[in-house]
Order: sequence, then structure tokens, then C-alpha cells
Amino acid sequence: MNVDLNSDMGESYGAWRMGDDLALLGHVSSANIACGFHAGDPDTMARTAAAAVQRGVAIGAHPSLPDLQGFGRRTMQISESEAYGITLYQAAAMQGFARAAGTTMRHVKAHGALYNMAAKDAKLSGAICRAVRDLDPKLVVFALAGSVMVDVARDMGLPVAQEVFADRSYQDDGSLTPRSHAGAMITDLQQSIAQVRRMLHEGFVRSLTGADVPIRADTICLHGDQPGAAVFAAAMREALVADGIAIRSPGGTA
Repeated sequence: MNVDLNSDMGESYGAWRMGDDLALLGHVSSANIACGFHAGDPDTMARTAAAAVQRGVAIGAHPSLPDLQGFGRRTMQISESEAYGITLYQAAAMQGFARAAGTTMRHVKAHGALYNMAAKDAKLSGAICRAVRDLDPKLVVFALAGSVMVDVARDMGLPVAQEVFADRSYQDDGSLTPRSHAGAMITDLQQSIAQVRRMLHEGFVRSLTGADVPIRADTICLHGDQPGAAVFAAAMREALVADGIAIRSPGGTA
């Protein structure tokens, strides 16, 4: 068995510093790099891409709604053409930085509200996936496991990695518990490891109400902006390797 371990990073910009990217890069196999709309800036994108290449970590774009003040976590009403445009704009920029760092960008993962909106909206998913396909049809789409976006991406012929979360709780329908709700974040390391192990070995996740929800895990996300994210990532990797699970990016060997 093998699985990807990814983290959102490159989320510093200007004088503002977010997360410990260099420490995280020592434990993950894929990096979702912010593209400037919710966080990040050109210098940060370049530095993060270069650091990922040095550590053999696959690079992906992490496009967002245009929401710096809300860190991309506020719902916005956008048209399909707007969704297409912001995705293509950000992913193409990240693709350029990946090439400049001497590598090829491997995947695209929407951020925050855009990700959660697309998980339930086929038209929005379609706009995002068309942008990915038009940029490079070999790019892997990271999508919430079991969501509408998985089906939309597959219907377009795009490779898909179904994503699960180590540090988030789930609802009965397989969606993530909104951050505004109690219990949305999992801060206990052993609880997080237990949740991931069950998803991988049994194919289920326990929802907040106690329901067992079927789930497929191709890639596991750990949020880089959470306190102690590098410690979480190191312990998660160690636990999975102890289970005989190889950590590698989709189609890669990182």
C-alpha cells in the first residue's frame, strides 16, 4: 500500500509569516503552494518551489478565491467563467515557478471555500477542472474523497487523487465539518493517526455523530498553518511507515 502525504504551504506574504514550510517539507511527499489570492506572493512561491525541489517533494498549485483578508475561507458567489479564470491564472503562475525551479508541476488542489464549494457543485467543479485540463491534462486533481469533483474530473479524463484529512472531522455525508463548528479541527495527534489508519486500512471514517462513512484515501492532507504541523507530519509519516505504507506522491516516488 502507498499513499501521498500533502500539506498546504507557501502561505506567507510580505512581512507576514505563516507556518514552518522547511520543517514540513522534510515529512510530506506533495506541497500545495499558495498562489497569491488567499496567501503567498511571488518571492514565497519561488522560495517554496525551490525548497520542495531540494527535498524531492512534488509541487502543486493551491488556487483560491480572491480573499486575502479572509484567507480564502469565506464563501463567495462566482460565475463559472470567473472560477475558470482564477484557477487558470493561479495554476499557470505556479507552473511557471515550478519550471523555474527545475521541475514540473504535478497537481492542482483548490483551497478553502473554493475547495468546499466545488465538492458539492458540479458546475463549479467543471470550471475548475476545465482550467486544469486546458493548462495541462496530465495534472492530477486533488479532490475531496467521494465528492462531486471526483466524478467531474474523471469525466474530463483528468487523473484524480481522492483526498482525506488527518486534522479535520467529518459529517455524515462525507463533507468536512465547517471550521465554525465545534470539533471541526482534530488537535490530538493520536486521534489524528487513528483516524487516518482507519481510513486506509478499513475504508471508513467516523463522523461527528458516530456514523461510519465509507471513504477512499489516495492523499492525506495536514494543514501547514496549524500549530505544531511539522510535529504532526513527522509522527503521521512514522506511524504509516511502521504500518508498511509507502509515502509517495501520486505517480511519484517522493
